[in-house]
Amino acid sequence: MKIVVLDGYTENPGDISWAPLQALGEVTVYDRTSYVEAPVIAERIGDAEVAVINKTLISRETMDKCPNLKAIAVLATGYNVVDYGYAKEKGIPVMNVPVYGTDNVSQYAIGLLLEVCSHIGYHDTTVKAGEWQNNADWCYWHYPMIEVSGKTAGIIGLGRIGVNTARILRAMNVHVLAYDAFPSETGKQVAEYVELDQLLSQSDFIFLHCPLFPSTEGIINKEAIAKMKDGVVIINNSRGPLVVEQDLADALNSGKVAAAALDVVSTEPICADNPLLTAKNCIITPHISWATKDARERIMNTTAANIKSYMDGTPENVVNR
Repeated sequence: MKIVVLDGYTENPGDISWAPLQALGEVTVYDRTSYVEAPVIAERIGDAEVAVINKTLISRETMDKCPNLKAIAVLATGYNVVDYGYAKEKGIPVMNVPVYGTDNVSQYAIGLLLEVCSHIGYHDTTVKAGEWQNNADWCYWHYPMIEVSGKTAGIIGLGRIGVNTARILRAMNVHVLAYDAFPSETGKQVAEYVELDQLLSQSDFIFLHCPLFPSTEGIINKEAIAKMKDGVVIINNSRGPLVVEQDLADALNSGKVAAAALDVVSTEPICADNPLLTAKNCIITPHISWATKDARERIMNTTAANIKSYMDGTPENVVNR
């Protein structure tokens, strides 16, 4: 069986092995393939039976040009880069990796919050630039320091990652509110479910942990921001399009939002004209919440298991049944 990996570099820049996939058939790995629809995508898939992707688009046009394509394996949880509805029509299972980085993403979300509240990286830079040794006082700070304990956090999307983030926040003496279309018993143990407007109005910190659906796209917009507390902090390491970026930039520049810390943006890699690049008090990192070696090894092993299950006639983690 032929397997082609279209954009393997971010999953495996060389520090882990493709052996789990190679044990299943003839594997061709491309580090990168254009993320926009182009004939090269179909050309690279060729007569392969399984396409393995991360962010490379698989459209209906690509599927029509690849009649031997029988399965698509995504090296991630999100699968919006695949026309999965059309894949279902063609009988092509789209398989993802639903659980691999819950701890990592929650850890990173809390790290973003702590960086906003304590500005550790910034002050490290100033010390190494010589500011402390030349300072008149024994200490200094250039930003207000925010105490996390005793505050209220609102989590939009209380799935696995949201629940894990809530657990960490509760250990830090933070009251946790949550908004989710599907409340769970597990969620009720770590957070108080409320309506979205109540979460927006009562939260000191707002975390986005929801998937990107039509109902959640742009959920953080100027109308939502107007309902928030003055001085709110927004954390997003879920999906960039959950935020209307110009609206957030305007709120940061006006001071309505005290700070934002983001690991995702609407278009990735980020565009030079993204308004958040020049907004006040905005931390942006390059979509790396997921990227520990441990997590990437779990992605590799689960993807191999997904492909093996397809070969056995009982595909697992299928998102388009």
